[in-house]
Amino acid sequence: MDGILSEGIDRYVEEHTTPPESLLAELAEETRATLRSPGMLTGTVEGRLLELLVFARAPRRVLELGTYSGYSALSMAAGLPPDGHIDTCEVDERHAEVARRYIARSPFADRITIHVGPALETIERLDGEFEFVFIDADKENYVAYYDALVPRLAPRGLIAADNTLWSGRVLDGSDDSEGTAAIRRFNEHVREDPRVTSVMLSIRDGVTLIRRNDS
Repeated sequence: MDGILSEGIDRYVEEHTTPPESLLAELAEETRATLRSPGMLTGTVEGRLLELLVFARAPRRVLELGTYSGYSALSMAAGLPPDGHIDTCEVDERHAEVARRYIARSPFADRITIHVGPALETIERLDGEFEFVFIDADKENYVAYYDALVPRLAPRGLIAADNTLWSGRVLDGSDDSEGTAAIRRFNEHVREDPRVTSVMLSIRDGVTLIRRNDS
C-alpha cells in the first residue's frame, strides 16, 4: 500500500527515523522479493512507531491481526516489557512460514505466538483482555474486529488500526471498491462510537489510535 505523502517527504521521514536492525532489513528484502503485495510490509517508520507505542504502554498482552511476514510483530516485540507476549493472527500459511523463520532467529522467539486461521475465531478462542491491539488484516472485517475487541481492551488499553487513509482513496467519491468502502465504514464507525476517543494520524497509509473512554 502506497503512502499518502509526497515521495520526498516519505524519504525524508524514513531518513530521520532510526533504521531497522539487520534481521528486519533482511526480512523486508525477502518480503519484497518473494511475497505477493509487498506494499503490506509495515516498514521502517511504522515499525518504529509500533515499537515506541508498545514501549510507552508496556503491555503484557499484545494482539496483532495480520502477521504478514512478521515485520510488525518483531517491531512490537522490541518494545515489550520482560513479561510481555504477542499473539499474532495470520490466515495465509505462506506468510506465516516466513514470519516463523524470522521470529525463530530473533531474540523474541518465546514471546510471539502465531495463530493461523480466521482472526475472529482466534479472538474468541483467546481468553482475557489485551493492552495493545494492532489491526492490519482484511479490511472488510475491520468493523467486526473492532467490535469484538473494544470490550476486551484492558484499562488504558490502545488499538492501532492501519491503512485508515487507504492511499487517499477514502476521499475519492468515484471509488466504490470493496476495500475502500470497508475502510470508510470503519472510519465512520469509530468516529460515531461514543465508547471511544480516537485520533487519525497521516503516517504512511494512515494509522488510527483508539482508546475506550472508561479506561
